[in-house]
Amino acid sequence: MKKIKQILAILGIVLLVGLYISTLVCALSDSPDYERMLSASVYATVIIPVLIWAYSFIYKLLKKHYGKDEDDSTEK
Repeated sequence: MKKIKQILAILGIVLLVGLYISTLVCALSDSPDYERMLSASVYATVIIPVLIWAYSFIYKLLKKHYGKDEDDSTEK
């Protein structure tokens, strides 16, 4: 399980670095659609880490909740 967490953490870092680079490229671009691309990139840079945090938080809560239920049922 520790290896999986490390791999997912590395993938998350790579994803965030890619988002930061794409934000920089969109900001410096002379494309006619640069405003839409920049706003989408900034939006993704903020929302994706928040969603990752929320999913991991909910996973931990559910794991604790259902883990206690399993332990209680084995004791009865």
